[in-house]
Amino acid sequence: MRIALSLLGAVIATLLTIAMLVTAGWVLPPIYGVQTGFRGVGQQQLISAQDKRILEAANALPAAIDKADPSGERATQAYKNVKVLTDLSTEQFNRVMVAITQWVSPEQGCAYCHNTENLADDGLYTKIVARRMLEMNRQINTAYTSHVADTGVTCYTCHRGQPVPSNIWFENQGGPHAGGMSAHNYGFGHPTKSNGLTTMPVDPFNPHLLGDDKIRVQATTALPEGTSNASLQQTQQTYALMIHMSEALGVNCGFCHNSRFWAGWDQSNPQRAVAYNALDMMRELNAVYLEPLHATYPANRLGPLGDSPKANCATCHQGASKPLLGQSMAKDFPELGGKARP
Repeated sequence: MRIALSLLGAVIATLLTIAMLVTAGWVLPPIYGVQTGFRGVGQQQLISAQDKRILEAANALPAAIDKADPSGERATQAYKNVKVLTDLSTEQFNRVMVAITQWVSPEQGCAYCHNTENLADDGLYTKIVARRMLEMNRQINTAYTSHVADTGVTCYTCHRGQPVPSNIWFENQGGPHAGGMSAHNYGFGHPTKSNGLTTMPVDPFNPHLLGDDKIRVQATTALPEGTSNASLQQTQQTYALMIHMSEALGVNCGFCHNSRFWAGWDQSNPQRAVAYNALDMMRELNAVYLEPLHATYPANRLGPLGDSPKANCATCHQGASKPLLGQSMAKDFPELGGKARP
């Protein structure tokens, strides 16, 4: 009997080991840890070897493009209807056009934005949008170094070889709700990708990444006072945004916060200030550059409520705490406002 039980135990252990190795929910070692907080407090970000390989492959850089001579004939002399890149030489201008084709429309080619019979023609809406995106790219690299530092961004940061970035958002008011004096539930109880498949509001972006609603959750005093007073709806919208930010960057809450005192800036990691600056940047990008394009886009490119596609944290980060794992393409593209390599 004892031998039979021993054999049964061995069989069960073997089956459990096989299940651990081949089924979902089990993570093979090694597990890599990166210390992001103060020493001794265990504020680490963990990632498995398999997820690390997947993340690195997804953030591989495209082929490099030879640098261009900034001197010589101006692009405005060689080409008609140049409205944004007016400060570039012809060589620099052509380099940017080649890069955009590689980064945004490698399959469609130049015809995605241009009438190839008349390159000066503005008949395609994609050309109008591309102009505005170039202006936005330069604005990020020059005005928002508080967030992107010297790493900067290029079109590839968001597009990754696709005409439309993978992570965009449209306004979402949730399902039908009663009118009159009944409260709006902001889509509570409807899990979506934007709220991390939770029951939080379905659109945490509109109040925070387009509007200027403050991030408010808990009071720092016994009785809420001043700006620390937050409604239940504001609190849940904030939580939904935090869930999005966590998933967009592939990190947990400890990447920015110290869980012993969530609100305390003096105990938070430096990344929290960088993330806070990102809110100002996203609000300007969405309100000034992206949302006003709704009159330019055809109907099939607009959201259910007729608004333009807009950006959120995942648009650039795509699961990495630093877009493209911190690799800088902008330094090789001063044409886009990046700081050239020394």
